[in-house]
Amino acid sequence: MNEEGRPLVVVGVDGSDLSIAALRWAADYARGIRGRILAVTGYDVPWTIVFSPTYTEADYARDAHEALDRSVSEALGPDVDVPVEKRLVEMRPAQALRTAAQGAALLVVGSHGRGELPGMHLGSVAGYCVHHAPCPVLVFRGADTGR
Repeated sequence: MNEEGRPLVVVGVDGSDLSIAALRWAADYARGIRGRILAVTGYDVPWTIVFSPTYTEADYARDAHEALDRSVSEALGPDVDVPVEKRLVEMRPAQALRTAAQGAALLVVGSHGRGELPGMHLGSVAGYCVHHAPCPVLVFRGADTGR
């Protein structure tokens, strides 16, 4: 079976430890269903860039690209045995994941990402995906989140 015919598992990746663990879980799941992984990092350039021109749009893109590459490498290593595609999207992360999940078998997101606020039960991206994704969503909390 070619890769396009395999079930698609989309994973939100933001460089956080939880998203790396979610990507590992998703790879195990994809392996079990003979699927493939689409690791997605969405980023947006804040409008405040106008007031802080020391950080450019290219800097935001570079940082997001590095986080995606580092996360996939750390989570899956060089000998990954499931097809993996990486996608960097200049779009708010929640919207990027919703768009990427069209036709997917599953969308996997960490319960909290880099923007976690103490005391929150569910991060904003995870909450958005649960309510708006076009496919089933697994919210990955990790083995021991302490919450």
